[in-house]
Amino acid sequence: MSSDFPELTNDRVLRLCRGEEVDRTPIWIMRQAGRYLSEFREYRKKHEFFEICRNPEHACEVTMQPLRRFDLDASIIFSDIMVIPQAMEMECVMVPGKGPTFTSPLDAPEDLDKINLSPDVNKVLQYVYDAITLTRKTIGGKQPLFGFVGAPWTLMAYMVEGGGSKTYSKAKKWLYQFPEASEKLLDALTNVCIDFLVGQARAGAQVLQVFESHADALSPELFHKFTLKLLKKIATQVKAKLGKDAPPVSIFCKGGHFMNKEFVDSEYDIIQVDWTISREQILELKSKVVQGNLDPCQLYAPKEEIQKAAREMLKKFEGVRHIANLGHGIYPDTDPEHLRTYIDTVHEETQKTQA
Repeated sequence: MSSDFPELTNDRVLRLCRGEEVDRTPIWIMRQAGRYLSEFREYRKKHEFFEICRNPEHACEVTMQPLRRFDLDASIIFSDIMVIPQAMEMECVMVPGKGPTFTSPLDAPEDLDKINLSPDVNKVLQYVYDAITLTRKTIGGKQPLFGFVGAPWTLMAYMVEGGGSKTYSKAKKWLYQFPEASEKLLDALTNVCIDFLVGQARAGAQVLQVFESHADALSPELFHKFTLKLLKKIATQVKAKLGKDAPPVSIFCKGGHFMNKEFVDSEYDIIQVDWTISREQILELKSKVVQGNLDPCQLYAPKEEIQKAAREMLKKFEGVRHIANLGHGIYPDTDPEHLRTYIDTVHEETQKTQA
């Protein structure tokens, strides 16, 4: 494990995961480093997206940008879930107005022979580890640092579709028509995710998050057949490989209402929920730390309405160990001052009730 890191002075997130009391509800924001910040947009004028991901100094600088602006309780390394397919020797480029795009997506099972299903992530993704170590030192202990991966199904969906999709019908077609090839790819992705998360922890990541961003494309039958056991395996194996040094691990199944409670009996410490979940569903998860869940679109509202929405959200999590966040990533056209209102309201409201 990397060492010589500054002492952590804001450990609210980690204390929650240990079942300890905190003086206020911690908050961080998915995609908190990104296009809604003018300083990020200026940085992007000089550097291509994946250039930033691959350069530890660039990734560190971008990770630090929101921490300089807002009173956040956690940071998350600037990277992208697509670094895993890239490590498997698939070319992925960031196309303006379209997002991540694969130049040669997987069209048929025989295409699996064209990629590397067992990359040495400790070699090809060393730049992420270097970015984590540098950023951990640069933060100076003011916030814990999250590392992350995209979950196997989400990565497979992108690799088959070639990019984003409204239906993910091409990827789901694989599950129905090519179940053996699908399992081969998903198993390979699972193993890479495990190794990559272990490497991130050893580099200095203090919390690890698994993003199943396309969970809502799956039926309960497909989820249980293809992905549940693999998602559980990720947490179990990461914890086993790291032993006493294992950090908390978080799972986020966007749109997966029926999926969330499946992780109550798992090695995950944190269950992230989106904005469509009810208080009753939140209470089903209360043995874990629950993270979320304001609708990112609510940040378009006037500040007074954001304050009201934040208070209503906090009520839904009463009696639950809660890390405040959004129900998905912040949108690029969000006013940063509206985000500040949300962050400050969470802190003010919960500090008042816990004082």
